[in-house]
Amino acid sequence: MTQTHNINAVHWHQSQGVARQTCARFFRDGLKPADAMRAFGLEAVDADASDWSRAVEAIANVLSSAQSRRAA
Repeated sequence: MTQTHNINAVHWHQSQGVARQTCARFFRDGLKPADAMRAFGLEAVDADASDWSRAVEAIANVLSSAQSRRAA
């Protein structure tokens, strides 16, 4: 997943920062990427379940699109 064209670039980078911080806390607490994704309502598929970078991108995407829906 990468930034979609309809999302503000500044908002995308802020969402990535929040997602990284959140994943760091899950990692520190001994949890897995799938746990972090589930916390944001995402279903972790096998490829994403063990990869922190994919979890960060998926969470950032949720945070960015959630804000876009509220603004619309």
